[in-house]
Amino acid sequence: MNLVSFSLIVTGVMFNVAAQLLIKSGTNAVGYFEFSRENILPIGWKLATEPHIVGAMACYAFGVVIWVLALSRVQVSIAYPLLSLGYVVNAVAAWYLFNEAFNPAKIVGMGIIILGVVIISRA
Repeated sequence: MNLVSFSLIVTGVMFNVAAQLLIKSGTNAVGYFEFSRENILPIGWKLATEPHIVGAMACYAFGVVIWVLALSRVQVSIAYPLLSLGYVVNAVAAWYLFNEAFNPAKIVGMGIIILGVVIISRA
């Protein structure tokens, strides 16, 4: 895999990560809610107009365009597993931005993901 292809994949992953973090920020801004028949429309509208969630949808849209470009250059059997980098980046970002905890199991799991990405990217 060349640098351009790898960069496209990483850019797609980062758009996905940004979208996930923006959705979390958006749901934090909206607060806890339950869907019921009475509040589907009010909560749905609140979520659809929350700026973080709107930004997340834009990130997903850009991410799809980048992903199409990446898949035009790389086999899906190589590119798709590299999406798992998003788990590592999200965990670190969630720790930094939302004070989510790390534990030994998460750290070992992230290490295994990184090792897997290295192995697959050299295939």
